Amino acid sequence: MSASAIEFLQDWIHENIHLPPPPIKLEKEAEILARECKEEAADAGVSIEDIEEEVGDLKDLLVAKLEDAAEDEAGQLNGKWRDMNRTDGANGPATLQNNL
Repeated sequence: MSASAIEFLQDWIHENIHLPPPPIKLEKEAEILARECKEEAADAGVSIEDIEEEVGDLKDLLVAKLEDAAEDEAGQLNGKWRDMNRTDGANGPATLQNNL
C-alpha cells in the first residue's frame, strides 16, 4: 500500500470512528462507513484497491475499529465508575466532580 493510501486511511479512521452504535447495528454502521471511506478515498485520488490490498475487506476493518472504540469507551466508563465509588480517606466517598 502506498504511503498516501496508508495516511489517508489512518486520518479517515481517526476522523470518522467514534462512539459505536448498539451491537445490532454495528455491521450496518460499518457498511455505511466503508461506503463513505471509498467515496472520500476516490475524491482524494486514493485507490481503494490499494487500501484493501493491504488491510483486506474495508468493512471488516471498520467493524473491528468500531468494536475497539466500544471497548475503549467501556473501559473509560468503568474506570470513571470505579473512581466515583472509591473513598478519599477521611473525606468520604469521591464525588463525580473530583473525577472530571
